[in-house]
Formats: sequence, structure tokens, C-alpha cells
Amino acid sequence: MLALGLLSVRRFNPTVLADLVATSDREGAFLSGPSVPDDLLVVRAATPDWFRWAVSSPKQSRSVVIEGCPIHYLVWPARQEGVGQRGLLFVHGGGAHANWWSYIAPYFTRHFRVAALDLSGMGDSGRRQSYSAALRVDEMRGVIADAGLGSHPFVIGHSFGGFMSMKFAAQFGDQLGGAVIVDSPIRSPEEEAERPLSPPRWANRRIYESFEAALARFRLMPPQSCDNDFIVEFIARRSLMPVAGGWTWKFDGAAMGTRRFGEPFREYLQAVRCRAALIFGEKSALVSRATASYMSSLMGPLAPIVEVPEAQHHVMLDQPLAFVAALRMLLESWVRSEP
Repeated sequence: MLALGLLSVRRFNPTVLADLVATSDREGAFLSGPSVPDDLLVVRAATPDWFRWAVSSPKQSRSVVIEGCPIHYLVWPARQEGVGQRGLLFVHGGGAHANWWSYIAPYFTRHFRVAALDLSGMGDSGRRQSYSAALRVDEMRGVIADAGLGSHPFVIGHSFGGFMSMKFAAQFGDQLGGAVIVDSPIRSPEEEAERPLSPPRWANRRIYESFEAALARFRLMPPQSCDNDFIVEFIARRSLMPVAGGWTWKFDGAAMGTRRFGEPFREYLQAVRCRAALIFGEKSALVSRATASYMSSLMGPLAPIVEVPEAQHHVMLDQPLAFVAALRMLLESWVRSEP
């Protein structure tokens, strides 16, 4: 048992996996039970060299119990000898999972030990009776400790994960080297009144007869096209799990409920206690230039704001290498400026 303040962290014993039933309603149970056959995970679309290198890079799949719920994560060791004490944690968006970062994370292992987690209720992590940003922060802190990401790691959160990173940085920013928010909209009251956003309607009760039928129904949210069909296929194949009667998605619809819209994320962003930056897509449906400008006013004049050309909301899918370059630049500048 590790003690992180009041946080309860226990390393998960993989031998009990057989006792956890897929899509169980028991709190703490894993969302995914039987593993997906390897042949169903193979991407059929043509893939470029850079992508094949990234997804074949060595990584480990681990789990740690946080506040009674098993949290799954992936970890990539640093490549250089003597490097690895400093860490990065990638946090996915709503309904997503750690493998959304599998083709991004290896590009940072030259200088960092890297992890990407499945937030509770998503991916291969367990589900809870109720969810909150405070619990998400506990999960992120627990994975940072269990993965050995060292002192003052950096947190990078996309969309829903960006909101959770705001909460983390406001509450425990003194424990971070910095937080990068990726296309998570905090809009001015004026923009919100003029163009209100409706909470997404999440549900995953539909069961598909076959893996292929479910795969054909995979869609990005908010809806958008993506020229990199091989990335979308890679993610989609890792978003499904077998259940009685067929296949369904690896998330609990309650995990992205409307409750998060009632949390004061505007105040969290303004109260961030570490360095922070925003990366957003030029053509994002959620973060406009006006939104980015408002967020900049909350974050302060020293917080970099980076617009990625030709990217929509899913920046790292639309322009993955541009995203890598932008994030590398931010992290390098922060590390160089440290005392």
C-alpha cells in the first residue's frame, strides 16, 4: 500500500482477472473481461513507417487499484540509459482509452518515462458507482506513483482528459512540472450564451452481433472526418470488448455524465498552480480562436497557446506529427527554463 496524502493505492494482482466479469455492475470490476483475439487488432489499412515504429515500441500493460477501483495503464520506458526519472502522463478524452496515445507516446521516450491511463469507466479500467473529477485526479496521481514517473512529471490531457488535468493542476500543481490542455473548451460567458454546447449523450448498452458490425459503427465525437484512416481503425479495434451475445464499447455511459458540466472548470483553469499551455486545432468544433483567447486570459500571459494547422478537435489523430513537434517544443522549453 502506498500513501499519497489521503489517496489509497494498491498494486493490482493480475491473477484475479478471471474473477472479474465483463461489464459487471459491481463497483471496481473491470469493464473488459475476455481479451480480444490478436487477429482482430490488426489494422487492415495501409500504415506509414512512423506509425508502425511507434505502435511496435516496447511497452507494458499494468493496473493499480485506486480508491477501490482497478485502473489500467500503459507505460513506455525511457530509451536512453540513465534517463527515466522524469515522466509524462497522457490522459485521454471521453469514452476513449490509453491506446489513443500508443502512436504518440513513443516519440517522447528519448527523454521521458511515459504512461497513458484508462480513466475509470473507460478502456480496461474498472467502473464505479459514481464518478467525479476528484476521483479522476486520484487516479492520475496513483498512476504517476505506480508507474514511477518521478518528481514533477508533466500531464497532457485531451478534451475530457484536459478538464481532469485542469482540476489536477489547480489542486496539486505544485507536484507537476506542467500541464498541457489539448482542445478542451473553456468558453467565455458571452460565447457560451451565443453558442451553447449541449452535454453529450453517452450510452453503450447496444450489443453488436459481430466485431465487424461494431467496428463499422465507430465514430469520433464530436463528429468529424479524419484523413488518417489507419489511426481511426487502430483506435476503433481497441475500443471493443466481447460480452454475452456479441460486442460492445469499452466504456460505461455513466462515466461521462452531465455532472462534469456542473464543475467549475473555469475556476480550476484560472487557479492552476503550475506552468500550463493550450494546444488546439485550427478547425476544431469545440475550441475556436475566441475560446483560445479567453482561455489565455485565464491562464495568464506566460502560458503558450499553440494552434495546429488543419487539425480538428482530435488534434493528435488529424495531425499526429505536428502535435508531437508542438508538444516536444513546449516540454523542451519548460525543462530548459527550470532552475
